[in-house]
Amino acid sequence: MSHPLFIYFLISLSLYSSCTAHRYTFTVKEVPYKKLCSTKKILTVNGQFPGQTLKVYKGDTIYVNVRNRASENITMHWHGVEQPRNPWSDGPEYITQCPIRPGSDFMYEVIFTTEDTTVWWHAHSSWTRATVHGLIFVYPRPPKSLPFPKADHEVPLILGEWWKKDVRDVVELFTRTGGDPNVSDALTINGHPGFLYPCSKSDTFELMVEKSKTYRIRMVNAAMNLILFFAIAKHNLTVVAADGHYTKPINATYITISPGQTLDLLLHADQNPKSTYYMAARAYHSNLNISFNNSTTIGILCYNSSSKTKTSSSSKRYPNLPYYNDTSAAFAFFTNITSLYSGQVPVKISRRIISTVSINLLMCPNNSCEGPNGSRLAASMNNISFVTPSHVDILKAYYYHIKGVYGTRFPEFPPLVFNFTADDQPLFLQTPRLATEVKILKFGESVEIVLQGTSLVGGGIDHPMHLHGFSFYMVGVGFGNYNVTEAPSNYNLKDPPYKNTATVPRNGWVAIRFIADNPGVWFMHCHFDRHLTWGMKVVFIVKNGRGLNQQILPPPPDLPPCY
Repeated sequence: MSHPLFIYFLISLSLYSSCTAHRYTFTVKEVPYKKLCSTKKILTVNGQFPGQTLKVYKGDTIYVNVRNRASENITMHWHGVEQPRNPWSDGPEYITQCPIRPGSDFMYEVIFTTEDTTVWWHAHSSWTRATVHGLIFVYPRPPKSLPFPKADHEVPLILGEWWKKDVRDVVELFTRTGGDPNVSDALTINGHPGFLYPCSKSDTFELMVEKSKTYRIRMVNAAMNLILFFAIAKHNLTVVAADGHYTKPINATYITISPGQTLDLLLHADQNPKSTYYMAARAYHSNLNISFNNSTTIGILCYNSSSKTKTSSSSKRYPNLPYYNDTSAAFAFFTNITSLYSGQVPVKISRRIISTVSINLLMCPNNSCEGPNGSRLAASMNNISFVTPSHVDILKAYYYHIKGVYGTRFPEFPPLVFNFTADDQPLFLQTPRLATEVKILKFGESVEIVLQGTSLVGGGIDHPMHLHGFSFYMVGVGFGNYNVTEAPSNYNLKDPPYKNTATVPRNGWVAIRFIADNPGVWFMHCHFDRHLTWGMKVVFIVKNGRGLNQQILPPPPDLPPCY
């Protein structure tokens, strides 16, 4: 006969394994870091840059107590985590919460549901995410297993940017003058610029591998304003997941990754162990008339045996990366990714929203700004440059019926119809309307959003667009103007990638679909932070459904106050 204590232990173990809640403390504080020959203070979580990796099982709920001990406001976003019915912990400043002010704390409840692989966390207040970010490893809950061979080791790999100046000064300058922000001074791999930069020989990321072993690289592009190419010399990479969801495996000699996107890659250590192999990342930038950081960050891959003997320069291998503006290479990678599963896409839609995504200009008195012709640079969706509230967040205004914070007239179709991708555009099209307009969605609606790039102001650029609160099916992508009668016939409705960030090609379009089954206030924006700052963003409000489990959860008691 089994002992009662043993039976109690088994019941407790079963409960723990089926519903686990972990607690973390994030203390946000400034810490000095030295890079590129100079030292500056940066914002960190627990003094680490990049920040710590969180590890959870699918379906877990975690609680993260964010303690702001810095001198500026902060919020946290759990990028790729859908947060069902829980917009209160989603994080974007003045969209779903007021900021955590210096000296204050806020406990985030992060609810994992459909996420399978790698997502990430980052600050979502001004440009604080430049140094405040980290990965989240999601594992299948036993007895479920991975749909690909289990790797021998896991490797977190964060691509980023570094400014020698205080990032706050970079933001202050370009928002005050109306011009472009200064480009970063270096690209980084796990916070390391690599030996091609000044004073950085010892500040180079090294990955030590063992012959015949398999390594799972869990990667995010945490750069502020750059889509990146990445490759490892002589080593193919097998893509097995994107944006937290499984994909059909594809082999690649290089990858393209936009800001906000995550990838899971299998690396097989199958090359000559006596050689040293470099990994490298540099920008994909489709419009070379717009300034960007064109430098390269280098990391080193060594086999255990090669570390014991000196390698000659002839045995050091550099990877081949596509050229900066190789759009064919960039989108060949993007469009080659498909979902592991088939038959889950909404086939019939009840709501189609078509929105332009544009760079714009605002006129300044006496042409006194530093944008083109003395104007101020701006950005928009459907010709509305979104004005973020400054005293109360949109979620609170919606939940408590506070009037005058936002309007509900975001258009479902471009208010100005023109040849969106023409070489020459009339000047009057460049000026957007400044407003705080949201789009209301009914619970359960089947939604299609088409995002159309334009050539306004400088000929256009790509836009990595991220949607909070949902993953979506990227059913179509194309170049030129979207044709509503022809494009849908070429959609992939069988196995399109299931994503949270989709890249709109320069002067092209992307179409996404999802079911609006997550009630709350959800942000959509360009993940180029300069475009986000300029106003390329919108808010979707998904109304409550009829059932109790279709209602927004009540607000937490320690929600940061607004004033």
